[in-house]
Amino acid sequence: MARVFVYGTLKKGQPNYKHMINTAKGLAKFQGRGRTVEKYPLVIAGKYNIPYMLNIPGTGHHVAGEIYSVDDQMLQFLDEFEGCPDMYQRTLMRIEVVEWEGKGGAGEARAAAEGIMECFVYSTTTYPPEWVGLPYHDSYDSSGKHGLSYVLRESR
Repeated sequence: MARVFVYGTLKKGQPNYKHMINTAKGLAKFQGRGRTVEKYPLVIAGKYNIPYMLNIPGTGHHVAGEIYSVDDQMLQFLDEFEGCPDMYQRTLMRIEVVEWEGKGGAGEARAAAEGIMECFVYSTTTYPPEWVGLPYHDSYDSSGKHGLSYVLRESR
């Protein structure tokens, strides 16, 4: 099982969460909530109002999200869903555990207790330069105050 940190439309209550609970795509088990140890710009960009974490460490905010344990099948689905490696790149990032529900082995419990763990995150280094000038968010909600409603793939 791999650990994945999601910060956008795959979180609970967001438009693409349905994929995280679709066992036909693999297994994804919610472990807890966290935030990036380093600051990153989280922007909402493009004509479909997609959330992107720009891979510019040290700029922006500590981005909030959810930590999941996923099997190889789900990880492969997420790679395809996220357009990896062209649109997003899956990289390991240090995530600070804010709230932990996971019931893993001793290693998992120790990592959670210490408060920081490495998780795969889908961020991007391939973005138009003007995105750096967009407003930075510390948390994503598709129906947030920003007023930028996410457009589902099936509606594009």
